[in-house]
Amino acid sequence: MIAALQDFAASFPDYVQWLGVLLVSAIPFVESYFGSVIGVLIGLPTPVAIGAAVVGNVVSMLAFVLSAHRVRSRVLAGRGGPDADPAESPRRQKLRLAFDRYGVAGVSLLGQTILPSQITSAAMVSFGASRNAVILWQIVSIALWGVAFGILATLGVELTR
Repeated sequence: MIAALQDFAASFPDYVQWLGVLLVSAIPFVESYFGSVIGVLIGLPTPVAIGAAVVGNVVSMLAFVLSAHRVRSRVLAGRGGPDADPAESPRRQKLRLAFDRYGVAGVSLLGQTILPSQITSAAMVSFGASRNAVILWQIVSIALWGVAFGILATLGVELTR
């Protein structure tokens, strides 16, 4: 799959290959970390590859967070407010316990090792986390993961030369 996405991004004319990286980085499970690697591997300068990957991932995450926030607001308004939440299923209770233990920052920074930022951010908003806090910490996390993987990819490419 990564090879196919790399081919997709490389198929763009040289001067807009960053756009291909931006688009593939918006895909859950590709995100900024694989997007920055793809950008480096197709020959983009490291800062451009990382920047495009981060922007693509952030735009996608924002769409998920804002949608989840809108849905949650409408559902709660229909039930009579936030105190009208029905009993949670055991699975949802388990997710909430993890969220309560690690908070927005912890889930944002470490959650990408398990689930895409789009899913973890939407879940946190559905649990009642502040939309703005989720957005802030997700942007920090997306940037950190993108920079780390972009630098590792650059170092790997340099080793093969």
